[in-house]
Amino acid sequence: MYTPKHYSITDQEEILFFIRRFNFGTIITSRENIPMATHLPFIVSKRESKLILISHFARANPHWQEITAHQNLVIFSEPHAYVSPGFYDKKQNVPTWNYISVHAYGQAKIIEEQEESLRILENMIDSFEAAYKAQWNTLDMGYKLRMLKGIVAFEIEVTELQAKGKLSQNKTEAERQRITASFSQSGSENERLIAEYMQKMNNV
Repeated sequence: MYTPKHYSITDQEEILFFIRRFNFGTIITSRENIPMATHLPFIVSKRESKLILISHFARANPHWQEITAHQNLVIFSEPHAYVSPGFYDKKQNVPTWNYISVHAYGQAKIIEEQEESLRILENMIDSFEAAYKAQWNTLDMGYKLRMLKGIVAFEIEVTELQAKGKLSQNKTEAERQRITASFSQSGSENERLIAEYMQKMNNV
């Protein structure tokens, strides 16, 4: 990912918080020089100081057959917001886009064990809708095992992280304050989130 130094995010805890908050990612794997992409929710965890991304494919999706043989890229990229040149002091400026994105590279491992796959599925329930767990617990085990046959669980050990926060760092303090104030009052959730990160990272 092209990342000028002033846009680079290096704080590992900040990166971890971001991908846990915006955990619907895109996994990309190349097969015979042709990229394959699938959009998936991820559980993010640490294991012996290593960052692990966990999810599952639909078994009918052929993408899962490629992930152990090739390097994988998982992209977490939101929020984002258009920035009008009207915010700037000088008229000789162009529109741009503020955004945050994290690229995680790593090798994947398919989870073959039924018990482990079930544990991953239940961890995803705990992460995304804990209230559903009570209903899940009443379901017949035979039904659960049939559901498991339709998925392929996997985990990726992250070997490289790249994080970029393009948040008007190259603009004047007055311009950043103007953008942040406008976005904070916006009806767009993306703009409000960008304002939140601008306040945090630019100390606006």
